Amino acid sequence: MTDFLYQYPTLYPGILLKRYKRFFVDVELATGEVVTAHCPNTGPMTGVCAVGSAVYLSSSDNPNRKLRYTLEMIEVHDNGATWAGVNTSLPNRVVNLALAKKLIPELGNYHQIRFEVPYGVDRKSRIDFLLTGNESEKPIYVEVKNTTWVQGNLTLFPDTVTTRGQKHLRELMALLPEADSVMLYFINRGDCPYFAPGDSADPVYGVLFREAIALGVRVLPCRFEVSPLGIRYLGLAELKL
Repeated sequence: MTDFLYQYPTLYPGILLKRYKRFFVDVELATGEVVTAHCPNTGPMTGVCAVGSAVYLSSSDNPNRKLRYTLEMIEVHDNGATWAGVNTSLPNRVVNLALAKKLIPELGNYHQIRFEVPYGVDRKSRIDFLLTGNESEKPIYVEVKNTTWVQGNLTLFPDTVTTRGQKHLRELMALLPEADSVMLYFINRGDCPYFAPGDSADPVYGVLFREAIALGVRVLPCRFEVSPLGIRYLGLAELKL
């Protein structure tokens, strides 16, 4: 279908048997074969890694790979059955496609998209996207964070203490007012219309999050519908503070 921002390659259905050492999952395929797949998500995957859940895997023919399969999505049941994307290498690729099509009007006017641009006091950090337009317009710095943690119909970030995430909020605040700073949350499931900071998981992040908004950092909680066919952009979630 033409409205998919991203279309998956052929996926293989299975049932999650276990996750271990963060990077590995054992999955029973529909054929009955049990395989070990790469789990491309280093986080705790709070609420989206239940044994017995339906999953989909992608497959690679690269002979240099140790594991043929990659975990792409897990079925969750917080608000009825829905798919949650767990491959954290995809959000930036999908956001890039959305930026190229200018599907997020809240970002404002830009003509050029740059990736992984050094910034910050020591220039050791890299912003996910730097958007620029005319010389008279401020550059737009966009940091992307992936989330699948929900409570009811409320999506939350983070689901664990993240000193790196805290640092990114501080760096976005430091760019003001010379630049336009944006924190874009990639909500990797389509069942939650609301978004809030995960105060219970990281209280410091919650404080910095509200401070950043007060100073002028813009927060864009972007909702994406995930299915075995592809990923669609659904628009913004409503921010709850």
